[in-house]
Amino acid sequence: MAEIRSLDGLAEQKAAARLYRSVFGYVEPEWGLSPRLLAALRENSGTAIGAFDEDGTLIGFCYGFTAVEAGEIYHYSQAAVVAPGAQGGGIGRRLKQAQAAVARDTGARSMRWTFDPYALRNAHFNLMVLGATGIRFHPDFYDEPDTDRIVVSWDLTGAPPARTGMAESVVTPASDRIAAPDPADRSRLRWRLADHFGAGRRLVAVTRAGDAVTYAFENGEP
Repeated sequence: MAEIRSLDGLAEQKAAARLYRSVFGYVEPEWGLSPRLLAALRENSGTAIGAFDEDGTLIGFCYGFTAVEAGEIYHYSQAAVVAPGAQGGGIGRRLKQAQAAVARDTGARSMRWTFDPYALRNAHFNLMVLGATGIRFHPDFYDEPDTDRIVVSWDLTGAPPARTGMAESVVTPASDRIAAPDPADRSRLRWRLADHFGAGRRLVAVTRAGDAVTYAFENGEP
């Protein structure tokens, strides 16, 4: 079983930076990840956590930092990557759990991150496996085309989620891995996601059946 622990030393930090670029396919130097940033995060209430196989090879990695909104401390998970050959074995979940343990020690009661709302595998993992809740929708989050993101919040207190009642669902065509692959369907889905989140609703489930996927919303807190 893979060992999950904080990165230790420059060699492991460099390995994490290489894995990050490799998994995401980043080529341009500006998309690199500084090993010094990872060292600083580890020493300042952030996270820089790796997954290592039996030979000590880094096969997964995540990092994040402490953040505050309206006086509430939460941990923001910037990225989590798993080497292609190690995907599907629970490494991603264990990395998130290790991140959550560190976050709790800083006083955080929740953890947030973003995901591509059209990538069904990520949506399933975030909402259906971990039980996180979509709280915001940001079109072109990174100020580039095709970078729409949903922000999720994951409760770290262990309390059962307080559901306020289902509001409405959005149904759209889907391929095996992608929601609304047709540009016209994607435009409609994008508009409906923005509409629901703009009305204060929260995304609680994404389920696929046949050639369609359903985004289920609940009403926001009163």
